[in-house]
Amino acid sequence: MNLSKLNQKALSIFALGGVGEIGKNMYVVQYADDIVVIDAGLKFPEEEMLGIDIVIPDITYLQENKDKVRGILITHGHEDHIGGLSYVLRRMNVPVYATKLTLGLIEGKLKEAGLLGEAKLNLIDNKSEVQLGCFTASFFKTNHSIPDSVGVCLDTPEGVVVHTGDFKFDQTPVNNQNADLAKMAQIGDRGVLALLSDSTNAERPGYTGSEREVGEAIMEQFHKCSGRIIVATFASNIHRIQQVVDAAARYDRKITVIGRSMVNVVNIAVDLGYLNVPEGMLVEPEEINKLPAEQVVILSTGSQGEPMSALTRMARSAHRKVDILPGDTVLIAATPIPGNEKYVARTVDQLYRIGADVVYGSDIHVSGHGSAEELKLMLNLMRPQYFLPIHGEFRMLRQHAILAEQCGVQPENIFMLDNGDTVEIQNNRARYGPKVQSGIVLIDGLGIGDVGNIVLRDRKLLSQDGILVVVVTLSKQNGTILAGPDIISRGFVYVRESEALLDEANRIVGQTLQRCMDENVNEWSSLKTNVRDALGRFLYEQTRRRPMILPIIMEV
Repeated sequence: MNLSKLNQKALSIFALGGVGEIGKNMYVVQYADDIVVIDAGLKFPEEEMLGIDIVIPDITYLQENKDKVRGILITHGHEDHIGGLSYVLRRMNVPVYATKLTLGLIEGKLKEAGLLGEAKLNLIDNKSEVQLGCFTASFFKTNHSIPDSVGVCLDTPEGVVVHTGDFKFDQTPVNNQNADLAKMAQIGDRGVLALLSDSTNAERPGYTGSEREVGEAIMEQFHKCSGRIIVATFASNIHRIQQVVDAAARYDRKITVIGRSMVNVVNIAVDLGYLNVPEGMLVEPEEINKLPAEQVVILSTGSQGEPMSALTRMARSAHRKVDILPGDTVLIAATPIPGNEKYVARTVDQLYRIGADVVYGSDIHVSGHGSAEELKLMLNLMRPQYFLPIHGEFRMLRQHAILAEQCGVQPENIFMLDNGDTVEIQNNRARYGPKVQSGIVLIDGLGIGDVGNIVLRDRKLLSQDGILVVVVTLSKQNGTILAGPDIISRGFVYVRESEALLDEANRIVGQTLQRCMDENVNEWSSLKTNVRDALGRFLYEQTRRRPMILPIIMEV
Protein backbone atom coordinates (compact mmCIF):
# COMPACT_ATOMS: atom_id res chain seq x y z
CA MET A 1 0.00 0.00 0.00
CA ASN A 2 1.49 3.31 -1.07
CA LEU A 3 1.09 6.24 1.29
CA SER A 4 0.00 8.49 -1.60
CA LYS A 5 -3.31 6.62 -1.79
CA LEU A 6 -4.36 8.21 1.50
CA ASN A 7 -5.30 11.87 1.33
CA GLN A 8 -2.21 13.74 2.57
CA LYS A 9 -4.29 16.77 3.56
CA ALA A 10 -6.84 14.82 5.60
CA LEU A 11 -6.76 13.16 9.00
CA SER A 12 -7.00 9.38 8.48
CA ILE A 13 -8.21 6.98 11.19
CA PHE A 14 -8.25 3.20 10.74
CA ALA A 15 -7.93 -0.12 12.57
CA LEU A 16 -5.43 -2.85 11.67
CA GLY A 17 -7.10 -5.09 14.27
CA GLY A 18 -9.81 -4.95 16.91
CA VAL A 19 -13.00 -4.25 14.93
CA GLY A 20 -15.32 -7.10 13.98
CA GLU A 21 -13.42 -9.27 16.48
CA ILE A 22 -12.29 -9.55 20.08
CA GLY A 23 -8.52 -9.14 20.30
CA LYS A 24 -5.42 -7.96 18.38
CA ASN A 25 -6.28 -4.32 18.96
CA MET A 26 -4.31 -1.86 16.84
CA TYR A 27 -5.59 1.56 15.79
CA VAL A 28 -3.82 4.13 13.62
CA VAL A 29 -4.19 7.91 13.32
CA GLN A 30 -2.32 9.61 10.46
CA TYR A 31 -1.93 13.13 9.16
CA ALA A 32 0.47 13.89 6.26
CA ASP A 33 3.84 12.39 7.25
CA ASP A 34 2.98 11.60 10.88
CA ILE A 35 1.52 8.30 12.12
CA VAL A 36 0.55 7.40 15.70
CA VAL A 37 -0.38 3.82 16.63
CA ILE A 38 -2.59 3.00 19.62
CA ASP A 39 -2.06 -0.50 21.07
CA ALA A 40 -0.43 -3.58 19.54
CA GLY A 41 -2.34 -6.65 20.67
CA LEU A 42 -2.75 -10.31 19.82
CA LYS A 43 -5.65 -12.71 19.80
CA PHE A 44 -5.76 -16.42 20.38
CA PRO A 45 -6.39 -18.78 17.46
CA GLU A 46 -9.80 -19.98 16.39
CA GLU A 47 -10.54 -23.69 16.43
CA GLU A 48 -9.78 -24.22 12.74
CA MET A 49 -6.31 -22.62 13.06
CA LEU A 50 -4.65 -25.95 13.79
CA GLY A 51 -1.30 -25.71 15.55
CA ILE A 52 -1.30 -21.90 15.63
CA ASP A 53 -0.16 -20.31 18.91
CA ILE A 54 -1.28 -16.69 18.49
CA VAL A 55 -2.59 -14.27 15.84
CA ILE A 56 -1.31 -10.71 15.37
CA PRO A 57 -2.32 -7.89 12.98
CA ASP A 58 -0.74 -7.55 9.54
CA ILE A 59 1.46 -4.44 9.89
CA THR A 60 2.59 -4.25 6.25
CA TYR A 61 1.23 -0.71 5.96
CA LEU A 62 3.19 0.45 9.01
CA GLN A 63 6.37 -1.28 7.82
CA GLU A 64 6.14 0.43 4.43
CA ASN A 65 5.80 3.78 6.23
CA LYS A 66 7.91 3.09 9.33
CA ASP A 67 9.90 6.32 9.00
CA LYS A 68 6.60 8.17 9.56
CA VAL A 69 5.54 6.25 12.70
CA ARG A 70 6.15 8.63 15.61
CA GLY A 71 5.24 6.24 18.39
CA ILE A 72 2.99 3.51 19.81
CA LEU A 73 0.71 4.51 22.68
CA ILE A 74 -0.42 1.63 24.92
CA THR A 75 -3.68 2.04 26.86
CA HIS A 76 -3.20 -0.87 29.32
CA GLY A 77 -1.40 -4.16 29.92
CA HIS A 78 -3.77 -6.84 28.64
CA GLU A 79 -2.51 -9.32 26.03
CA ASP A 80 -5.02 -8.12 23.43
CA HIS A 81 -3.33 -4.69 23.66
CA ILE A 82 0.37 -5.47 24.27
CA GLY A 83 0.79 -9.09 23.09
CA GLY A 84 1.84 -8.18 19.54
CA LEU A 85 4.33 -5.50 20.56
CA SER A 86 7.47 -7.67 20.47
CA TYR A 87 6.64 -8.75 16.90
CA VAL A 88 6.04 -5.14 15.83
CA LEU A 89 9.25 -3.81 17.43
CA ARG A 90 11.25 -6.56 15.73
CA ARG A 91 10.29 -4.96 12.40
CA MET A 92 10.26 -1.28 13.34
CA ASN A 93 11.94 0.01 16.48
CA VAL A 94 9.74 3.01 17.27
CA PRO A 95 9.15 4.69 20.67
CA VAL A 96 6.56 3.09 22.98
CA TYR A 97 4.63 5.09 25.61
CA ALA A 98 2.87 3.37 28.53
CA THR A 99 2.01 3.73 32.22
CA LYS A 100 4.16 2.20 34.98
CA LEU A 101 2.52 -1.23 35.37
CA THR A 102 1.89 -1.58 31.62
CA LEU A 103 5.55 -0.76 30.98
CA GLY A 104 6.60 -3.38 33.55
CA LEU A 105 4.56 -6.05 31.76
CA ILE A 106 5.93 -4.91 28.37
CA GLU A 107 9.51 -5.10 29.68
CA GLY A 108 8.91 -8.71 30.74
CA LYS A 109 7.70 -9.61 27.25
CA LEU A 110 10.54 -7.80 25.48
CA LYS A 111 13.12 -9.42 27.77
CA GLU A 112 11.83 -12.87 26.74
CA ALA A 113 12.05 -11.83 23.09
CA GLY A 114 15.60 -10.44 23.49
CA LEU A 115 14.50 -6.92 22.52
CA LEU A 116 14.61 -5.08 25.83
CA GLY A 117 18.05 -3.53 25.30
CA GLU A 118 17.11 -1.84 22.01
CA ALA A 119 13.51 -0.83 22.82
CA LYS A 120 12.67 2.87 23.29
CA LEU A 121 10.29 2.65 26.24
CA ASN A 122 8.82 5.85 27.73
CA LEU A 123 6.92 6.17 31.01
CA ILE A 124 3.72 8.25 30.98
CA ASP A 125 0.89 8.93 33.44
CA ASN A 126 -2.47 10.70 33.30
CA LYS A 127 -0.71 14.10 33.52
CA SER A 128 1.77 13.49 30.68
CA GLU A 129 1.80 15.30 27.35
CA VAL A 130 3.77 13.80 24.46
CA GLN A 131 4.61 15.51 21.17
CA LEU A 132 4.46 13.04 18.26
CA GLY A 133 5.08 14.95 15.04
CA CYS A 134 2.04 17.16 14.46
CA PHE A 135 0.10 15.30 17.20
CA THR A 136 0.01 16.05 20.92
CA ALA A 137 -1.05 13.09 23.07
CA SER A 138 -2.45 13.44 26.59
CA PHE A 139 -4.07 10.78 28.79
CA PHE A 140 -6.91 10.29 31.27
CA LYS A 141 -7.40 7.62 33.96
CA THR A 142 -10.03 4.92 33.39
CA ASN A 143 -11.28 1.93 35.39
CA HIS A 144 -10.64 -1.52 33.97
CA SER A 145 -9.77 -4.99 35.25
CA ILE A 146 -6.08 -4.09 35.37
CA PRO A 147 -4.54 -1.03 37.12
CA ASP A 148 -2.94 1.87 35.26
CA SER A 149 -5.44 1.89 32.37
CA VAL A 150 -5.72 5.14 30.43
CA GLY A 151 -7.63 6.67 27.56
CA VAL A 152 -5.84 8.72 24.91
CA CYS A 153 -6.64 12.28 23.82
CA LEU A 154 -4.89 13.18 20.57
CA ASP A 155 -4.74 16.80 19.47
CA THR A 156 -4.51 16.78 15.66
CA PRO A 157 -4.46 19.54 13.01
CA GLU A 158 -8.14 18.73 12.31
CA GLY A 159 -9.33 18.55 15.92
CA VAL A 160 -9.35 16.30 19.00
CA VAL A 161 -9.49 12.50 18.58
CA VAL A 162 -10.23 10.44 21.72
CA HIS A 163 -9.56 6.71 22.13
CA THR A 164 -11.18 5.47 25.37
CA GLY A 165 -9.12 2.30 25.78
CA ASP A 166 -10.99 -0.46 27.62
CA PHE A 167 -13.10 1.09 30.37
CA LYS A 168 -15.96 0.95 32.80
CA PHE A 169 -17.05 3.42 35.48
CA ASP A 170 -16.41 1.70 38.81
CA GLN A 171 -17.56 3.99 41.63
CA THR A 172 -15.84 1.86 44.30
CA PRO A 173 -12.61 0.62 42.68
CA VAL A 174 -10.43 -1.78 44.65
CA ASN A 175 -7.34 0.44 44.40
CA ASN A 176 -9.32 3.67 45.08
CA GLN A 177 -8.19 5.04 41.72
CA ASN A 178 -11.34 6.57 40.27
CA ALA A 179 -11.82 7.28 36.59
CA ASP A 180 -10.89 10.87 35.75
CA LEU A 181 -14.42 12.12 35.05
CA ALA A 182 -13.44 15.78 35.42
CA LYS A 183 -10.70 15.50 32.78
CA MET A 184 -13.05 13.62 30.43
CA ALA A 185 -15.62 16.40 30.83
CA GLN A 186 -12.93 19.05 30.13
CA ILE A 187 -11.95 17.23 26.94
CA GLY A 188 -15.63 17.14 25.96
CA ASP A 189 -15.96 20.87 26.65
CA ARG A 190 -13.02 21.60 24.34
CA GLY A 191 -14.85 19.75 21.57
CA VAL A 192 -14.18 16.21 20.36
CA LEU A 193 -13.93 15.69 16.61
CA ALA A 194 -13.95 11.88 16.72
CA LEU A 195 -14.46 9.33 19.51
CA LEU A 196 -13.21 5.73 19.30
CA SER A 197 -14.90 3.84 22.14
CA ASP A 198 -14.84 0.30 23.60
CA SER A 199 -17.92 -1.70 22.48
CA THR A 200 -17.38 -5.02 24.32
CA ASN A 201 -20.47 -4.83 26.54
CA ALA A 202 -22.66 -2.64 24.31
CA GLU A 203 -25.30 -5.40 24.22
CA ARG A 204 -25.49 -5.59 28.01
CA PRO A 205 -28.06 -3.18 29.55
CA GLY A 206 -27.49 -1.22 32.73
CA TYR A 207 -24.18 -0.92 34.55
CA THR A 208 -21.29 -3.33 35.08
CA GLY A 209 -20.85 -4.32 38.72
CA SER A 210 -17.99 -3.05 40.85
CA GLU A 211 -14.91 -5.22 41.32
CA ARG A 212 -15.41 -4.71 45.06
CA GLU A 213 -18.56 -6.89 44.85
CA VAL A 214 -16.37 -9.78 43.69
CA GLY A 215 -14.13 -9.23 46.72
CA GLU A 216 -17.12 -9.64 49.03
CA ALA A 217 -18.13 -12.87 47.24
CA ILE A 218 -14.56 -14.22 47.48
CA MET A 219 -14.44 -13.33 51.20
CA GLU A 220 -17.73 -15.20 51.72
CA GLN A 221 -16.34 -18.32 49.99
CA PHE A 222 -13.20 -18.19 52.16
CA HIS A 223 -15.42 -17.94 55.24
CA LYS A 224 -17.38 -21.06 54.21
CA CYS A 225 -14.45 -23.27 53.13
CA SER A 226 -12.64 -25.52 55.58
CA GLY A 227 -10.36 -27.23 53.02
CA ARG A 228 -7.88 -25.98 50.45
CA ILE A 229 -9.03 -23.22 48.08
CA ILE A 230 -7.90 -23.03 44.45
CA VAL A 231 -8.65 -19.70 42.74
CA ALA A 232 -8.38 -19.49 38.95
CA THR A 233 -8.56 -16.07 37.33
CA PHE A 234 -6.95 -13.99 34.60
CA ALA A 235 -3.28 -13.50 35.42
CA SER A 236 -3.52 -9.78 34.62
CA ASN A 237 -6.52 -9.11 36.89
CA ILE A 238 -4.42 -7.65 39.70
CA HIS A 239 -7.47 -6.17 41.48
CA ARG A 240 -8.93 -9.68 41.77
CA ILE A 241 -5.60 -11.13 42.92
CA GLN A 242 -5.38 -8.41 45.59
CA GLN A 243 -8.82 -9.41 46.87
CA VAL A 244 -7.73 -13.05 47.06
CA VAL A 245 -4.65 -11.91 49.04
CA ASP A 246 -6.87 -9.85 51.37
CA ALA A 247 -9.19 -12.83 51.96
CA ALA A 248 -6.22 -15.13 52.60
CA ALA A 249 -4.82 -12.63 55.11
CA ARG A 250 -8.12 -12.43 57.00
CA TYR A 251 -8.46 -16.23 57.25
CA ASP A 252 -4.77 -16.87 57.95
CA ARG A 253 -3.96 -18.77 54.77
CA LYS A 254 -0.75 -19.04 52.76
CA ILE A 255 -0.78 -18.56 48.96
CA THR A 256 1.17 -20.43 46.31
CA VAL A 257 1.10 -19.18 42.73
CA ILE A 258 0.87 -21.70 39.88
CA GLY A 259 1.16 -20.99 36.13
CA ARG A 260 3.94 -19.15 34.34
CA SER A 261 1.95 -16.05 33.35
CA MET A 262 0.45 -15.75 36.86
CA VAL A 263 3.91 -16.01 38.48
CA ASN A 264 5.30 -13.34 36.10
CA VAL A 265 2.46 -10.87 36.66
CA VAL A 266 2.42 -11.33 40.45
CA ASN A 267 6.19 -10.77 40.64
CA ILE A 268 6.01 -7.62 38.49
CA ALA A 269 2.97 -6.24 40.35
CA VAL A 270 4.61 -6.83 43.77
CA ASP A 271 7.91 -5.27 42.62
CA LEU A 272 6.14 -2.16 41.27
CA GLY A 273 3.88 -1.77 44.31
CA TYR A 274 0.56 -2.62 42.61
CA LEU A 275 0.02 -5.76 44.71
CA ASN A 276 0.32 -5.66 48.49
CA VAL A 277 1.17 -9.11 49.86
CA PRO A 278 1.95 -9.54 53.58
CA GLU A 279 5.46 -10.75 54.39
CA GLY A 280 5.68 -14.55 54.44
CA MET A 281 2.28 -15.18 52.79
CA LEU A 282 3.67 -16.44 49.46
CA VAL A 283 5.09 -19.97 49.62
CA GLU A 284 6.57 -22.33 47.05
CA PRO A 285 4.29 -25.04 45.57
CA GLU A 286 6.37 -27.76 47.24
CA GLU A 287 5.55 -26.37 50.70
CA ILE A 288 1.75 -26.59 50.54
CA ASN A 289 1.72 -30.34 51.21
CA LYS A 290 3.31 -29.63 54.62
CA LEU A 291 0.53 -27.20 55.60
CA PRO A 292 -2.94 -28.04 56.97
CA ALA A 293 -5.64 -27.85 54.25
CA GLU A 294 -7.39 -24.91 55.95
CA GLN A 295 -4.24 -22.80 55.59
CA VAL A 296 -3.74 -23.23 51.82
CA VAL A 297 -4.74 -21.08 48.83
CA ILE A 298 -3.55 -21.97 45.32
CA LEU A 299 -3.71 -19.06 42.86
CA SER A 300 -3.74 -20.44 39.33
CA THR A 301 -4.11 -19.71 35.64
CA GLY A 302 -6.69 -21.65 33.61
CA SER A 303 -9.94 -19.75 34.11
CA GLN A 304 -10.65 -20.26 30.37
CA GLY A 305 -10.09 -24.03 30.41
CA GLU A 306 -6.98 -23.68 28.24
CA PRO A 307 -5.63 -27.22 27.59
CA MET A 308 -2.10 -26.54 28.88
CA SER A 309 -3.00 -24.18 31.73
CA ALA A 310 -2.26 -25.01 35.36
CA LEU A 311 -5.89 -25.59 36.42
CA THR A 312 -6.62 -27.89 33.48
CA ARG A 313 -3.50 -29.95 34.18
CA MET A 314 -4.39 -30.14 37.86
CA ALA A 315 -7.92 -31.27 36.91
CA ARG A 316 -6.39 -34.08 34.81
CA SER A 317 -3.95 -34.98 37.64
CA ALA A 318 -1.15 -34.13 35.21
CA HIS A 319 0.48 -31.23 37.07
CA ARG A 320 4.03 -31.89 38.32
CA LYS A 321 3.68 -30.14 41.65
CA VAL A 322 0.00 -29.88 42.64
CA ASP A 323 -2.91 -32.33 42.66
CA ILE A 324 -6.51 -31.35 43.35
CA LEU A 325 -7.92 -33.52 46.15
CA PRO A 326 -11.46 -34.46 47.17
CA GLY A 327 -12.77 -31.73 49.46
CA ASP A 328 -10.87 -28.91 47.73
CA THR A 329 -12.92 -25.87 46.62
CA VAL A 330 -12.16 -24.38 43.21
CA LEU A 331 -13.25 -20.79 42.53
CA ILE A 332 -13.23 -19.94 38.82
CA ALA A 333 -13.30 -16.14 39.07
CA ALA A 334 -13.87 -15.37 35.38
CA THR A 335 -16.52 -15.92 32.74
CA PRO A 336 -15.65 -17.76 29.53
CA ILE A 337 -14.51 -15.65 26.60
CA PRO A 338 -16.87 -16.43 23.64
CA GLY A 339 -15.66 -19.70 22.11
CA ASN A 340 -14.10 -21.04 25.34
CA GLU A 341 -17.33 -22.25 26.95
CA LYS A 342 -16.81 -25.93 26.15
CA TYR A 343 -13.23 -25.91 27.47
CA VAL A 344 -14.40 -24.39 30.76
CA ALA A 345 -17.29 -26.88 30.98
CA ARG A 346 -14.88 -29.78 30.38
CA THR A 347 -12.54 -28.54 33.14
CA VAL A 348 -15.45 -28.05 35.59
CA ASP A 349 -16.64 -31.58 34.80
CA GLN A 350 -13.19 -33.05 35.50
CA LEU A 351 -12.95 -31.10 38.77
CA TYR A 352 -16.28 -32.48 39.97
CA ARG A 353 -15.21 -35.98 38.89
CA ILE A 354 -12.19 -35.91 41.22
CA GLY A 355 -14.31 -34.74 44.16
CA ALA A 356 -13.73 -30.98 44.25
CA ASP A 357 -16.43 -28.38 44.90
CA VAL A 358 -16.54 -25.82 42.07
CA VAL A 359 -17.88 -22.25 42.26
CA TYR A 360 -18.09 -20.45 38.92
CA GLY A 361 -20.22 -18.01 36.94
CA SER A 362 -21.37 -14.45 37.59
CA ASP A 363 -21.28 -14.82 41.41
CA ILE A 364 -17.50 -14.35 41.55
CA HIS A 365 -16.82 -12.33 38.43
CA VAL A 366 -17.62 -8.93 36.99
CA SER A 367 -16.53 -7.62 33.62
CA GLY A 368 -13.87 -4.96 33.16
CA HIS A 369 -15.90 -3.34 30.37
CA GLY A 370 -18.72 -0.84 30.74
CA SER A 371 -22.31 -1.83 29.97
CA ALA A 372 -24.76 0.25 27.92
CA GLU A 373 -25.39 3.01 30.50
CA GLU A 374 -21.64 3.54 31.01
CA LEU A 375 -21.05 3.72 27.27
CA LYS A 376 -23.76 6.38 27.11
CA LEU A 377 -22.05 8.28 29.93
CA MET A 378 -18.78 8.31 27.96
CA LEU A 379 -20.65 9.54 24.87
CA ASN A 380 -22.30 12.31 26.88
CA LEU A 381 -19.02 13.36 28.50
CA MET A 382 -17.21 13.54 25.16
CA ARG A 383 -20.11 14.69 22.92
CA PRO A 384 -18.20 13.79 19.71
CA GLN A 385 -19.02 15.09 16.27
CA TYR A 386 -18.03 11.76 14.69
CA PHE A 387 -18.23 8.35 16.36
CA LEU A 388 -16.28 5.16 15.55
CA PRO A 389 -17.27 2.16 17.71
CA ILE A 390 -14.25 -0.13 18.19
CA HIS A 391 -13.13 -3.17 20.19
CA GLY A 392 -15.83 -5.73 19.57
CA GLU A 393 -17.54 -8.08 17.16
CA PHE A 394 -19.81 -6.50 14.57
CA ARG A 395 -23.03 -6.94 16.56
CA MET A 396 -21.39 -5.11 19.50
CA LEU A 397 -20.25 -2.26 17.25
CA ARG A 398 -23.75 -2.01 15.79
CA GLN A 399 -25.37 -1.88 19.22
CA HIS A 400 -22.88 0.80 20.30
CA ALA A 401 -23.81 2.83 17.21
CA ILE A 402 -27.47 2.64 18.29
CA LEU A 403 -26.50 3.91 21.76
CA ALA A 404 -24.60 6.80 20.13
CA GLU A 405 -27.71 7.78 18.13
CA GLN A 406 -29.73 7.76 21.37
CA CYS A 407 -27.13 10.15 22.83
CA GLY A 408 -27.53 12.61 19.95
CA VAL A 409 -24.81 11.63 17.45
CA GLN A 410 -26.16 12.04 13.92
CA PRO A 411 -26.51 8.62 12.16
CA GLU A 412 -24.52 9.88 9.15
CA ASN A 413 -21.65 10.78 11.55
CA ILE A 414 -21.26 7.19 12.83
CA PHE A 415 -18.70 5.06 10.98
CA MET A 416 -18.79 1.27 11.27
CA LEU A 417 -15.32 0.01 10.38
CA ASP A 418 -13.83 -3.26 9.28
CA ASN A 419 -10.09 -3.76 9.73
CA GLY A 420 -8.37 -1.77 6.97
CA ASP A 421 -11.26 0.68 6.37
CA THR A 422 -10.20 4.31 6.71
CA VAL A 423 -12.17 7.38 7.75
CA GLU A 424 -10.79 10.63 6.34
CA ILE A 425 -11.65 13.94 8.04
CA GLN A 426 -10.87 17.21 6.30
CA ASN A 427 -12.24 20.69 7.06
CA ASN A 428 -14.66 19.18 9.59
CA ARG A 429 -16.14 16.75 7.04
CA ALA A 430 -15.67 12.98 7.34
CA ARG A 431 -16.02 10.24 4.74
CA TYR A 432 -14.78 6.73 4.09
CA GLY A 433 -11.33 6.74 2.45
CA PRO A 434 -9.41 4.02 0.58
CA LYS A 435 -8.67 0.70 2.30
CA VAL A 436 -5.20 -0.04 3.62
CA GLN A 437 -3.71 -3.52 3.76
CA SER A 438 -4.85 -5.41 6.84
CA GLY A 439 -5.32 -9.01 7.85
CA ILE A 440 -3.77 -11.56 10.16
CA VAL A 441 -0.28 -12.95 10.71
CA LEU A 442 -0.16 -16.41 12.26
CA ILE A 443 2.53 -17.28 14.81
CA ASP A 444 3.43 -20.97 15.05
CA GLY A 445 6.38 -21.67 17.35
CA LEU A 446 9.23 -19.45 16.17
CA GLY A 447 7.69 -18.99 12.72
CA ILE A 448 6.06 -15.61 12.08
CA GLY A 449 3.74 -15.52 9.09
CA ASP A 450 5.17 -18.67 7.49
CA VAL A 451 1.88 -20.51 7.99
CA GLY A 452 -0.81 -19.31 5.60
CA ASN A 453 -4.17 -20.52 4.31
CA ILE A 454 -2.65 -23.31 2.20
CA VAL A 455 -0.72 -24.77 5.14
CA LEU A 456 -3.82 -24.52 7.37
CA ARG A 457 -5.88 -26.24 4.68
CA ASP A 458 -3.32 -29.07 4.54
CA ARG A 459 -3.35 -29.39 8.33
CA LYS A 460 -7.14 -29.57 8.31
CA LEU A 461 -7.06 -32.27 5.62
CA LEU A 462 -4.45 -34.24 7.56
CA SER A 463 -6.47 -33.94 10.76
CA GLN A 464 -9.65 -35.17 9.04
CA ASP A 465 -8.63 -38.04 6.76
CA GLY A 466 -4.89 -38.61 7.24
CA ILE A 467 -2.18 -39.12 4.64
CA LEU A 468 -1.04 -41.78 2.18
CA VAL A 469 2.54 -41.70 0.90
CA VAL A 470 3.09 -43.62 -2.36
CA VAL A 471 6.75 -44.49 -3.08
CA VAL A 472 7.77 -45.77 -6.54
CA THR A 473 11.21 -46.32 -8.12
CA LEU A 474 11.42 -46.09 -11.92
CA SER A 475 14.17 -47.09 -14.31
CA LYS A 476 15.84 -44.10 -15.97
CA GLN A 477 16.61 -46.21 -19.10
CA ASN A 478 13.24 -47.62 -20.03
CA GLY A 479 10.78 -46.13 -17.53
CA THR A 480 9.74 -49.47 -16.02
CA ILE A 481 8.84 -49.84 -12.34
CA LEU A 482 11.87 -51.22 -10.48
CA ALA A 483 10.47 -51.10 -6.94
CA GLY A 484 7.07 -50.45 -5.40
CA PRO A 485 4.63 -49.01 -5.41
CA ASP A 486 4.80 -49.00 -1.60
CA ILE A 487 2.01 -47.28 0.29
CA ILE A 488 2.57 -45.83 3.77
CA SER A 489 -0.61 -44.85 5.64
CA ARG A 490 -0.86 -42.49 8.62
CA GLY A 491 -4.18 -41.48 10.12
CA PHE A 492 -6.18 -42.99 7.23
CA VAL A 493 -6.88 -46.67 7.96
CA TYR A 494 -5.48 -49.26 10.35
CA VAL A 495 -3.11 -51.12 8.03
CA ARG A 496 -3.46 -54.61 9.55
CA GLU A 497 -7.22 -54.59 9.03
CA SER A 498 -7.12 -52.98 5.57
CA GLU A 499 -4.61 -55.11 3.68
CA ALA A 500 -7.04 -55.86 0.84
CA LEU A 501 -7.82 -52.15 0.36
CA LEU A 502 -4.13 -51.20 0.26
CA ASP A 503 -3.26 -54.11 -2.06
CA GLU A 504 -5.91 -52.90 -4.48
CA ALA A 505 -4.58 -49.34 -4.10
CA ASN A 506 -1.11 -50.66 -4.97
CA ARG A 507 -2.48 -52.32 -8.08
CA ILE A 508 -4.25 -49.14 -9.21
CA VAL A 509 -1.05 -47.09 -8.78
CA GLY A 510 0.90 -49.68 -10.82
CA GLN A 511 -1.75 -49.69 -13.57
CA THR A 512 -1.84 -45.89 -13.69
CA LEU A 513 1.93 -45.60 -14.01
CA GLN A 514 2.03 -48.32 -16.69
CA ARG A 515 -0.65 -46.52 -18.69
CA CYS A 516 1.33 -43.28 -18.45
CA MET A 517 4.47 -45.08 -19.73
CA ASP A 518 2.53 -46.59 -22.63
CA GLU A 519 1.31 -43.11 -23.55
CA ASN A 520 4.85 -41.65 -23.22
CA VAL A 521 3.83 -39.47 -20.28
CA ASN A 522 7.07 -39.23 -18.31
CA GLU A 523 7.04 -35.78 -16.69
CA TRP A 524 7.10 -36.26 -12.93
CA SER A 525 4.40 -33.66 -12.29
CA SER A 526 2.04 -35.44 -14.74
CA LEU A 527 2.84 -38.85 -13.26
CA LYS A 528 2.13 -37.60 -9.75
CA THR A 529 -1.12 -35.92 -10.79
CA ASN A 530 -2.35 -39.11 -12.51
CA VAL A 531 -1.47 -41.25 -9.49
CA ARG A 532 -3.13 -38.77 -7.11
CA ASP A 533 -6.33 -38.58 -9.19
CA ALA A 534 -6.71 -42.34 -9.77
CA LEU A 535 -5.92 -43.29 -6.18
CA GLY A 536 -8.08 -40.48 -4.72
CA ARG A 537 -11.06 -41.61 -6.82
CA PHE A 538 -10.68 -45.25 -5.76
CA LEU A 539 -10.27 -44.47 -2.05
CA TYR A 540 -13.28 -42.14 -2.00
CA GLU A 541 -15.44 -44.81 -3.65
CA GLN A 542 -14.32 -47.40 -1.09
CA THR A 543 -14.19 -45.32 2.11
CA ARG A 544 -15.88 -41.95 1.46
CA ARG A 545 -12.67 -40.34 2.78
CA ARG A 546 -10.26 -37.99 1.05
CA PRO A 547 -6.79 -38.49 2.57
CA MET A 548 -3.87 -36.36 1.45
CA ILE A 549 -2.00 -38.40 -1.20
CA LEU A 550 1.71 -37.72 -1.51
CA PRO A 551 3.37 -39.57 -4.45
CA ILE A 552 7.19 -39.83 -4.26
CA ILE A 553 8.81 -40.95 -7.54
CA MET A 554 12.51 -41.80 -7.75
CA GLU A 555 14.60 -42.64 -10.81
CA VAL A 556 17.67 -44.91 -10.80
